[in-house]
Amino acid sequence: MADDKDGREKQAADEDRRQRERDMEEAQDRADEPEPPIDPDEADEFESALEPLTFPATGREIVAAIGSRELESGARVYNVADLLPDADMEAFDTPATVRERVRRPAVAAAMKRVVEAAATLPNEEFGRSQHEAFERTFRALSDIDELDDEEGVRAIADWVVDQIAETESVPGSRDLRRQAAKYCRKHGYEVRDDEWLGV
Repeated sequence: MADDKDGREKQAADEDRRQRERDMEEAQDRADEPEPPIDPDEADEFESALEPLTFPATGREIVAAIGSRELESGARVYNVADLLPDADMEAFDTPATVRERVRRPAVAAAMKRVVEAAATLPNEEFGRSQHEAFERTFRALSDIDELDDEEGVRAIADWVVDQIAETESVPGSRDLRRQAAKYCRKHGYEVRDDEWLGV
């Protein structure tokens, strides 16, 4: 190529185009990365902010006390109220258990939606073991690198909330795992029988 004004402009335009293509590829690669957890130092400060509360404390009590407090995860900022249920149905034993919940925002937001939906049902039980199985299922979905963790967790949380509205009961943990496994297979990830989602 000639070393004149037109040649230099074409080279510059080609380099700009190649840079845009690289930027787009990097953005697409990042879209498939798991959601970054809350920074550990920020989580420590958050746990300290919980100390004035008396534990065990319900989600509603925590949201009332510090619901507007912000937590940063990667490029996103959440309020505590976005991650914990504004309901009395779930109680947290210690500040550390609250910290562990908010550490994974996609999972925390899904659990918030499920607990708040379950809390609308009259006389509905959502016991500790079922609750732990739900959270474990959301975490397992979030941990699958081949899936967009937020999208998968959100889709299964949508399914649970729809089931609660339609049947007026909380689906069983086995049904939840079965639905999560179905979602994984539909999106190209084969679930093995020895995995938590394998049913």
